[in-house]
Amino acid sequence: MGHGGDVIAELLVDHREVDALFEQFNDAAPGSADRKRLIDALTIELVRHTVAEEQHLYPAVREHLEDGDAIADKEIADHGRVERLLKDLEGRAPDDADFDRLVRELRTEVLAHVDDEENHLFEQVRIGVHPFVLESLGKKVREAKKTAPTRPHPAAPSTPPANRLLTPGLGLVDRARDYVTGRGQ
Repeated sequence: MGHGGDVIAELLVDHREVDALFEQFNDAAPGSADRKRLIDALTIELVRHTVAEEQHLYPAVREHLEDGDAIADKEIADHGRVERLLKDLEGRAPDDADFDRLVRELRTEVLAHVDDEENHLFEQVRIGVHPFVLESLGKKVREAKKTAPTRPHPAAPSTPPANRLLTPGLGLVDRARDYVTGRGQ
């Protein structure tokens, strides 16, 4: 978490970390505790990443890009589908009959979203947003990930200002739960 660089560089590193976690999941034995640990790690990374994008990247998309509202709304809808899948996975054991199917659905959603961002949105952002703003957004994204929730909250607001007000509190509660349960350690 917190890699440095402008917002696009920061988010690209996050994407590669998510790719690596999916690969590790695929390599783990079916039904194993490693698979649950990896899904927990994946959930933590995805939730922090999406919260940071929703707080900082998508408002910039709305402000700086033509059709920015439609673009941001589509990206937030993608996040909503991912978050619902993460929530459904949250209480399941790796030997649950639906566990692997849900992970496959999650991977499909995440890879499609990443592909769209990397091959369309990031190019538009690089062209339409001043480099100083991109650098500033990178710093804001890194800071947001430090206090972001670590568990899915599909009913939580996904746009400012409500998400900026509520997510630090949700993040604090999530990190306390993670500490008590050993999740993500």
